Amino acid sequence: MSTYEEVEAALNGRGFTRMAFDMQKIRDLMDVLGSPQRAYPAIHLTGTNGKTSTARMIDAVLRAHGLHTGRYTSPHLETVRERISLDGEPISEERLAATYDEISPLSDLIDARNSEPLTYFDMTTAMAYAAFADAPVDIAVVEVGLGGEEDATNVIDAGICVMTPIGLDHTEWLGDTIEDIAWAKAGIIHKGATVITALQTEEAMRPILERTAEMGATLAREGREFGVIERTQAVGGQLLTLQGLGGVYDEIFLPLFGAHQAQNAALALAAVEAFLGAGKGGKQLEIELVREGFAQVDSPGRLERVRSAPAILLDGAHNPHGMAATVTALEEEFAFRHLVAVVAVLADKDVSGLLDLLEPVAARIVVTQNSSPRSMPVDELAQIASDIFGEDRVTVAQNMPDAIEEAVVLAEEDTSGELSGVGVLVTGSVVTVADARKLLKR
Repeated sequence: MSTYEEVEAALNGRGFTRMAFDMQKIRDLMDVLGSPQRAYPAIHLTGTNGKTSTARMIDAVLRAHGLHTGRYTSPHLETVRERISLDGEPISEERLAATYDEISPLSDLIDARNSEPLTYFDMTTAMAYAAFADAPVDIAVVEVGLGGEEDATNVIDAGICVMTPIGLDHTEWLGDTIEDIAWAKAGIIHKGATVITALQTEEAMRPILERTAEMGATLAREGREFGVIERTQAVGGQLLTLQGLGGVYDEIFLPLFGAHQAQNAALALAAVEAFLGAGKGGKQLEIELVREGFAQVDSPGRLERVRSAPAILLDGAHNPHGMAATVTALEEEFAFRHLVAVVAVLADKDVSGLLDLLEPVAARIVVTQNSSPRSMPVDELAQIASDIFGEDRVTVAQNMPDAIEEAVVLAEEDTSGELSGVGVLVTGSVVTVADARKLLKR
């Protein structure tokens, strides 16, 4: 059997960031594997931000109801094992290797038939679906990688589709307008599905409505059929009252911060209700099980506190939509009187839009590079940051360890040793968070 290290090297050899949208190859691979994705029902998630957090919430609430779950999310922070979870835990190294060995000879057959091989994401998707069938799971919770219609995960034909808020991102692949992007994402809606959608702009909602009608699907919308009734700050998170499809659920403790996470919780609850048949005839889920599920939720890299005195938060906001949610949460729930930001971004992102939103809450910014080959060069990022923050508020560090160290020094120096209300935020990309997390979680 292959070792975990050999599997990791083989996957990386396919090009970690290589994009190739070819549904026929993943369909062919699923066919020769015996269509493992047909062995269980699924909840499929797409959108611009909030997919992973919402998927983790759905998973937790389903497990609280006694179901065996498989969860597939991306990207990962530390290990590829995070992408494939069984009953809330990353797949073991041994199980990952065994699944790869099962698939590898068949993927070689598919590769031999085509001019380009299957991608890293194609392979991990196939491995997830095979591992879920082998477990076996009662239900799979699957996050798209990019878009929806042409995403490798879309061989699943899920009965429940969740649409988180849609904004501009990945325009080089999905289109230049929110409507184009929404059309791509609405492609996960298949015949007879139930669609659970967050509040959307009119431009994003139009394709969702049209696709839902075309597929004869059922639609539930935030603000109409479900939503957040009330949220209050609590120690370590927030206390929610949610309107679900089947009624009101109160005293829900969510150990995550921000109005956006409350919105994600409402989406997650509605998705679980739809799957378990709540909402029909006024049927509700058992509230204690709902409370138990949400109380167990975590979402690494989403306003995750990893150090204190000064507080160091990690947040993977990588586009203006995500940064707007992060900034709102910082202002409402952390109330830092002095915040230093460490920022590294990918070159293809709306960096000016992201920094414009960050500027009002960050007293200083330390710019650096992350480990991605797509990372924006630090000098280029420094110039953009200087235009927005002013040169006197921008510090340049050539690598992540130096950037974090410099940010902590700046945070402590600028507050005369009084660390209450002082913080460091590491943000700009999931890769940035992953790099920082490896350093700070040791």
